[in-house]
Amino acid sequence: MPPPALPEAPPAVPSRLDARHYEPARVPPEVRRYAGTPDTLAVGRPGKVGLLELAFEQVGGRTELTGHYQKSPLQIMRPLYFDPARPDLAVTFLMSTGGGILQADRLRTDLHCGADTAVHLTTQAATKVYRMEHDYATQLVNLTAGPRAYVEYLPEPVIPFVDSRLYQRTVLTVDPSATVLAGETVLAGRLARGERHAYQVLASDLEVRRPDGELLALDAVRLIPAGSPGGVTGPAVLAGHDVMSTLHVLSPLAPAARIADTLHQALAPHDLLHGVSTLPADSGAWLRLLGPDTRTCTAALHAAWDAVRRLLIDAPAPNLRKA
Repeated sequence: MPPPALPEAPPAVPSRLDARHYEPARVPPEVRRYAGTPDTLAVGRPGKVGLLELAFEQVGGRTELTGHYQKSPLQIMRPLYFDPARPDLAVTFLMSTGGGILQADRLRTDLHCGADTAVHLTTQAATKVYRMEHDYATQLVNLTAGPRAYVEYLPEPVIPFVDSRLYQRTVLTVDPSATVLAGETVLAGRLARGERHAYQVLASDLEVRRPDGELLALDAVRLIPAGSPGGVTGPAVLAGHDVMSTLHVLSPLAPAARIADTLHQALAPHDLLHGVSTLPADSGAWLRLLGPDTRTCTAALHAAWDAVRRLLIDAPAPNLRKA
């Protein structure tokens, strides 16, 4: 008799420095067409792969950082606790030692927020995407919110410089009992220098999923200034505006319609083009707004964040003290 067949070995898990770990599974063709070999440091070389892995758990009544791995240029300092209304909230600043994103950079950030945690994640400063002559850059963010977690992911704006090429993919995996506020702001360029839509391509995908993999929502943005006769300034795209902000609010703490109404009311005093709608399965609501400058849009987005925070956890938005 032939010997019994051995069980199949489980598939090998790629190491952190395996390209399968830090490269996106799919890069949009609008970005991939720029693939090439840089004449400086190539993809995967030291300093070109930035990794950040953070795990938060509730310990002794407040949220603590219990897991931490970082590879330059991505890093953090220790979490801070200065929200007077939520002293358990771990405020964590995501930082880059490189000062921005360069050609052939591959960045990946994994954020795990366990059961009953309270976490605010933001960046230390705006993300600058520098000029690129070869290849492109990618930025992956995977955020998981466990049962009853409360998580805010509100990074500073992305500023695409002239001739830059960036693909960023954000995946939010949210337990049905968790609350996640996720924001994003994109500028037309270095506005103070009069630079507007001089980048080559800015592509962004945001996915909202349940722990079993069910896809709740997908927000795909493709900004290609030279990709069509109207570019990105026409009425069907940015309509001549210089700043675009988005906020997704996923929560079971209030009905989706009430969250949407709260966002509408918060934006009403601000004279900005905007839209608000509910998300599928009564999972929450989202907004997108367009404006002429960062100060105006930042104020409107802060008002929306503050209003929905008061609705969901009865606490105002804190002063993050970045200035």
